[in-house]
Amino acid sequence: MSINVPRGTKDILPEEMFKWHALEELVRDTCRLYQYKEIRTPIFEHTELFTRGVGDTTDIVQKEMYTFTDRGDRSLTLRPEGTASVVRSYVENKLFGLPNQPIKLYYMGPMFRYERQQAGRYRQFVQFGIEAIGSKDPAIDAEVMALAMKVYEKAGLKKVKLVINSLGDTESRQAHRDALIAHFEPHIQEFCSDCQNRLEKNPLRILDCKRDRENPLMNTAPKLPDYLNEESAGYFEKVKHYLEVLKIGYEVDPNLVRGLDYYNHTAFEIMSEGEGFGAITTLAGGGRYNGLVEDLGGPEAPGIGFAMSMERLFLALEAEGKSFDNQESLDMYIVSMGDSAKDKALSFVSELREHNMSVEMDFLDRKVKSQMKSADRLQAKYVVVIGDTELETGKVALKNLSTGAQKEMTFEEIVENVEQLKLSWQEELA
Repeated sequence: MSINVPRGTKDILPEEMFKWHALEELVRDTCRLYQYKEIRTPIFEHTELFTRGVGDTTDIVQKEMYTFTDRGDRSLTLRPEGTASVVRSYVENKLFGLPNQPIKLYYMGPMFRYERQQAGRYRQFVQFGIEAIGSKDPAIDAEVMALAMKVYEKAGLKKVKLVINSLGDTESRQAHRDALIAHFEPHIQEFCSDCQNRLEKNPLRILDCKRDRENPLMNTAPKLPDYLNEESAGYFEKVKHYLEVLKIGYEVDPNLVRGLDYYNHTAFEIMSEGEGFGAITTLAGGGRYNGLVEDLGGPEAPGIGFAMSMERLFLALEAEGKSFDNQESLDMYIVSMGDSAKDKALSFVSELREHNMSVEMDFLDRKVKSQMKSADRLQAKYVVVIGDTELETGKVALKNLSTGAQKEMTFEEIVENVEQLKLSWQEELA
């Protein structure tokens, strides 16, 4: 009986790992430029963290969490998103007391949600996100969005757009909430059971419903911008101003809402406009969450962040015909003929690796022709053949597989000049 990978998960095989390494390096380099530091939190947390932080009326909490009881009868949940865990760590480790504020953090790792598998959406998926905690300056809202757009730009995407909205402060949201209830209540029976449950608990979530999106009442629903008080409207104007200062294009969508309860003021999504990408175009989403730190037991500390799916970024690249080059090719392959040559090859490979070279040799006792085919399949830049003659003379022919050019060198010369050879082999062997 064979055992297959669980539904909604996938294996990332060695031949595609170079894409992940390249993207992860790109993300880390971008965060370094913006001075965001990496944080790693546990893959599972106490369930209460997500019911309190994400919100017990959200789809994530009600339908999508992987929750279990451990042997100590504690309810634990595999993390479905990153913000709640980061904020929990921020509070628990008293990062609010550090001298350099705001605290700028990023994370990258697996998240878990029980949902229907779709293109680029899995039950275990990899998410990259950032959190800036401790500032209510609208300029940092613009910086957070700029960082997200920069990642897509550096990855090579051209057909993406930034969509923004303001969810307002508590007062604005309450006024809008009351208007939504009055709008939907007379016809709520026309909507799905989820929306009927949301009417009193969180009517804003009705606007985010995928099943009822074509209902005419959606188009005539009260718009959040019409209910923003002076402070909220002013804040949103400053956010737009700073985006313009940074020369970042955006669209305002008054119907844009985020699916998590902790969001307020700025909300945004980045969408793909690549042909053939699919009906669900969102690549990343985020927003401001003033009040979440206090809800989780910390001091007043406004925050803003975003999260993006790495899998969906790869899909967007594919839709635009973009890809990462494989930079993980083999520097050198050592071919050996006979037992004595194999001994020398083994020691020579080890010595070259000590000098930071990527080297491989044969471990199947194959003929020279088969070993050369392996070198070619592995895309080795250079090959060295060791036989009785090479052992006697101490010299080998260093062959450039791409040009066919050869240069005779001693074993010692190769080792002593590794760095120079790595930089100038193409030129010297031409």
